[in-house]
Amino acid sequence: MDDNSNTLTLADAFAQATFRVSGNGPRNLNVLKEAFEPIDGTTSSDHYGHGEWIEQFQQQMADVLGKPAAVFFPSGTMAQQIALRIWCDRNGIKRVAYHPLSHLELHEQNALKELHQIESVLIGDKDRVTQLEDVRSIKEDISCLLLELPQREIGGQLPSFEQVEAIANYCREQGIRLHLDGARLFEITPYYGKTAAEICSLFDTVYISFYKGIGGIAGAILAGEADVMQEAKVWKHRHGGNLIGLYPYIVSSKYYYEQRIGKMGEYYEQAKQLAALLHACSHIHTLPEVPVSNMFHVHIDHPVEVATQALKELAQQYDIGITSYLVDHNGSCSFECTIGDKYALVPQQQLQEAMTWLDQKLASTV
Repeated sequence: MDDNSNTLTLADAFAQATFRVSGNGPRNLNVLKEAFEPIDGTTSSDHYGHGEWIEQFQQQMADVLGKPAAVFFPSGTMAQQIALRIWCDRNGIKRVAYHPLSHLELHEQNALKELHQIESVLIGDKDRVTQLEDVRSIKEDISCLLLELPQREIGGQLPSFEQVEAIANYCREQGIRLHLDGARLFEITPYYGKTAAEICSLFDTVYISFYKGIGGIAGAILAGEADVMQEAKVWKHRHGGNLIGLYPYIVSSKYYYEQRIGKMGEYYEQAKQLAALLHACSHIHTLPEVPVSNMFHVHIDHPVEVATQALKELAQQYDIGITSYLVDHNGSCSFECTIGDKYALVPQQQLQEAMTWLDQKLASTV
């Protein structure tokens, strides 16, 4: 162990390790540089939502998702608020329902209410996935139900596909629109054994992200019926999202989509492999125990200071970064792990030895 281990942060130790078990690599300017390298610099950019680049990519994604039309947005936050606003306006009820740990509830500064005067109805238990019984129990009239698949804040857990079908059928019977928060949609196709279009066929509108598993710099797609997407374009302009040029986001989204869409099954299998190694360590458990996508949460039953020191020492001794951060839970801690391109580069024997060391280190720590 280096002498500077006490001053080195966990983020530093992770960054300095040759091998990292999570992610696609540093989010530096090379992410954009690599995506633009094959592009002829004289190619025309999009211009206020028009042009070959944006129109072709939107149609490509509409086809992938099995929807008639799609609109590219600079952010998923914008795209989802707009989808919910459209359904509320059309149904005449400014109320929507979603899981208590939805991104809209936790990370958007109450934007749905402040910008659109839309009331949210929180359904189900925050520690489990949304089920049909939760939807049936809604007493208020709602215009739209949002389902997040997978549910990130509880380790990327998923309801069964049969449950999603049952919820979709119920919503259709009740005249409730169903919107998919599919930020990590492509990452769950191996578990469900379904194509993206097959999953999306259950939903009226669908949002997907291009900077999570896909690894672009930013950007999102909202897909649905053509008339709904035309209305979404108007709201995109109202939100200030119709930039003069979105091509840096579009180029990187398209490039990394084509680079990584075929690897989702590989990422999923690797996530299960890593989760099993971590789960076998003393005082560590993963949520879920067996991942259902390339993402899962890791919980360590030690104070954050103890876990930080152990993970720093592991990074220095075995040259493997496990995580760059830990979330403090008053006596225990956790982090999120998302498998990407980097995991395949980790020498498996070296990783197994590191996990054996971590098991013994945490077991011996009082």
